[in-house]
Amino acid sequence: MTSVREFFDRSVLAVARDLLGAQLTVRGPGGAVTVRLTEVEAYDGEFDPGSHAYRGRTARNATMFGPGGHLYVYRHLGLHHCANIVCGPEGRPSGVLLRAAEVTGGVELARERRAASGVVRTDRDLARGPARLTVALGIDRSDDGADVMEPEGRMTLEPRPGWPSPEETTQGHGPVGVRTGPRVGVSGEGGRADLFPWRFWLAGEPTVSDYRPAAPRRSRTAATPAPGRKRTT
Repeated sequence: MTSVREFFDRSVLAVARDLLGAQLTVRGPGGAVTVRLTEVEAYDGEFDPGSHAYRGRTARNATMFGPGGHLYVYRHLGLHHCANIVCGPEGRPSGVLLRAAEVTGGVELARERRAASGVVRTDRDLARGPARLTVALGIDRSDDGADVMEPEGRMTLEPRPGWPSPEETTQGHGPVGVRTGPRVGVSGEGGRADLFPWRFWLAGEPTVSDYRPAAPRRSRTAATPAPGRKRTT
């Protein structure tokens, strides 16, 4: 049986698939909120033009170069926080963006947090999208580098019940009913569905976010723009 620590010491695509159905609990002064992950995206470091680590290490992405099982949190467009879980061996930057989840514990606290930051129409929207997810869990930039595998720590991730099943291996076959497609809002080559169909979600799950391609880039010249940076990790 693969241990929880070893869970993250694998390829980013294996980890991404197997995170579906896992539960993440984040504790804070107001209480704890638990979510069941229903949608994620994989980013493969220097081999992936959609990754923050594609062009090397910076102060912003340093956590991605550390050990697996730690949270990489960044602020998108100066407005919203997005949370990723680092995976693979230390020094090999890859990570999984947490895109959407079902809130299964601490629902009232999640509602309070979300209502304070925007409109909440239904409970399915509490963590439907990466920014909503971090708000519901109370995650911000101060959580960058946090270990998600400390049993008594601020946050704890538990693989989905029964993982791995006899049919699954460390290659990451994932749970039944997994769908794949292009990543949301990623421009340039990294957004190509034929090369990087690296968004994974649970089929039929109402908390999965809507797909949106990257907005077209405006250019003052007719030249083809370089592969774009991304909205996520």
